[in-house]
Amino acid sequence: MVDEAIQAKGTTRVTRGLSWALAALMAVQSAVGILVPSAYRDVLWIRTAWLGTDVVTLFVVVPLLVWGLLASRRGSTRGELLWFGALGYGVYNNAYYMLGAALNRAFPLYVALFIGCLWTLLLALAGTNVGETAARFAERTPVRVVAGYMAFTGVGLAIAWLAQWAVFAFGGVTPSIGEGPFRLVASLDLSLIVPAMLVGAVLLWRRRPWGLILAAIANILGAAYTLGLTAASAFGAARGIAGSAAQVPVWGVWTLVGVAATAALLWRVAPSPAE
Repeated sequence: MVDEAIQAKGTTRVTRGLSWALAALMAVQSAVGILVPSAYRDVLWIRTAWLGTDVVTLFVVVPLLVWGLLASRRGSTRGELLWFGALGYGVYNNAYYMLGAALNRAFPLYVALFIGCLWTLLLALAGTNVGETAARFAERTPVRVVAGYMAFTGVGLAIAWLAQWAVFAFGGVTPSIGEGPFRLVASLDLSLIVPAMLVGAVLLWRRRPWGLILAAIANILGAAYTLGLTAASAFGAARGIAGSAAQVPVWGVWTLVGVAATAALLWRVAPSPAE
């Protein structure tokens, strides 16, 4: 037991150090994208999408990651989950840059951030006492309401992407965003977001420890990313990109719902003995 405690403490020290380095790299990557937009070599609407996510990464996600690291060091369960959610966002977001951005000078940074966030999150979760963390969620936490939202989101995304694929594959109608961008977004959503939402919903509905933790990560990630899409749509509307203005309320509402789901999960999390 002593050896396990020492090993867990060492793992936590490593994951914290990696997370601080990742926070710095995420800040640098997003700041360069905002201040030097010519670094991106994509068409206008894709550059606008990068701008939206860069703004959210720099001004929302990096501060959340820093706050989560500081709070979790004091024993805060809520801080720990925000830390994990910010790392989850880093995995998903940097997969887009790594696979979707036109090749540019920051490509190695995208790869490093994707790998770093992925492995740091896995190591952090491996070193977490899942049962102890889940035990701090209040009995009154509306797990079934949040699980219903997650299931609706997961099933809705799967239907939306697979329906567009079917229309293209069997009807020859190219998706409105183009075949390449469609393949990228659909692949990442179907492989990362949909399974996280659906598996998390089932486990959360049954109030399993991993369900509570996975739900917190998925909802933090989802709310942060739809906020980025809201910002990207607003920037696109300002630049006269057709259809962008209509997307602002759609992503804005979905962001509010995601924030509400996250708040419902974390609002009544009990403090740890150290808090």
